[in-house]
Amino acid sequence: MDREETLLAASSMYYLQDLKMETIASRLHMSRSSVSRLLKQARASGLVEITLRPTPSRAPGVGQYISTQFAVEVYVVPVLDTATVEDRLEQVAMTTARMLTGWMDSDMILGVAWGTTLSAIAQHLGRKPTLGSAIVQLNGAANNRTSGVEYVGSLISRFGEAFDASVHLFPVPAFFDYAKTRKAMWRERSIARVLDVQRRADIALFSIGAVAGEVPSHVYSAGYLESDDIRTLEAEGVVGDVCTVFLRADGTYEDLSLNERATGPTPAELRRVPRRVCAVAGDSKVVPLLAALRAGVITHLVVDELTATKLVQLDAGS
Repeated sequence: MDREETLLAASSMYYLQDLKMETIASRLHMSRSSVSRLLKQARASGLVEITLRPTPSRAPGVGQYISTQFAVEVYVVPVLDTATVEDRLEQVAMTTARMLTGWMDSDMILGVAWGTTLSAIAQHLGRKPTLGSAIVQLNGAANNRTSGVEYVGSLISRFGEAFDASVHLFPVPAFFDYAKTRKAMWRERSIARVLDVQRRADIALFSIGAVAGEVPSHVYSAGYLESDDIRTLEAEGVVGDVCTVFLRADGTYEDLSLNERATGPTPAELRRVPRRVCAVAGDSKVVPLLAALRAGVITHLVVDELTATKLVQLDAGS
């Protein structure tokens, strides 16, 4: 019996057959401490997922509504009505990290955006060694105050370490000063190489940027936008962003002036990625999340129960 078979056997006996660790150790001819380590590894790798659901829970109903309405797979993370936005984010991040570990495999490319939610997900990644896989940064991170390399580099590297994957950073600003500069840079071979890796991604992982909230989105709180930019976004009816590409409430984005300078993939480009995973938590994300769903950029949504409930109320009332 190889290690993967042993891991599955120990997990099945403990979680499905309700056998004690001593009995499992005897059957597998190993020590009790070895069984304990196997069970811990099974949880970390995503082979075993444990969910605590408060009662009563709205999760199944709101999840079904969102799934039917927007043709996406929805994973509603149950939380208490009294949970803080930080607690909700933590629960969503843990769930997303475990699911991502299950999906990621050898010879796959994972595209990763950056931000508050992605940083939280990175902290909960379990180890799953793969072969020939790659992690690619989806949107630039530099601005006129920082190169963004330390922040985003460490975030992307954490994903690379979790999956033993090669890492492809995207060394461009989050927003160019001029649209013409962006077009010229896209022709540079070093940048074109990263763009090609992005286009071949099997999974894209991102969150939703919100203009305001208890936990502000990184793009709005870390100096990426000037005051004139903010005023322009307000005048054009922007409610949030996906990968630093801005969206209106109805999901439109094509004619927004700042998007000509943005470096993230547009919704049209994102839709070419087979599995597009969006992790969201917090009341401030409800309106921009609905915009992203209307733009069709999400195939798999991980969202806390309170956010999901308010999303359903907003969509049903519109």
